[in-house]
Amino acid sequence: MAPGIPQLRVSIDILDREILELVARRLELVMKVGEVKRSLGLAAHDPARERDLLDKVAAAAAPPLTAAMAQRIFQCIIEESRALEQRHMAGLPASDGAARADSAQPKLR
Repeated sequence: MAPGIPQLRVSIDILDREILELVARRLELVMKVGEVKRSLGLAAHDPARERDLLDKVAAAAAPPLTAAMAQRIFQCIIEESRALEQRHMAGLPASDGAARADSAQPKLR
């Protein structure tokens, strides 16, 4: 018998938590890159790197994920990563948008 909606949603919730863990790990690396950029006097924003990343995720997208969907998802990740990196490079706390995001979004169970 095929799984019902509750079972499917549990599976989705598990994947969502895994995605969040991976995004958090990615952001930790972004902050490390920011530290290196700061020490080298480089800007946080690297348009060529962002274009290259968006091209790569579009090429790697597998159905049912389309290239455009992958790019939109990663555009959001890039924007949030860049904002965090800029704050980190400036020595500001990373939690600026976190409280707003936490209060506006329901918690995953």
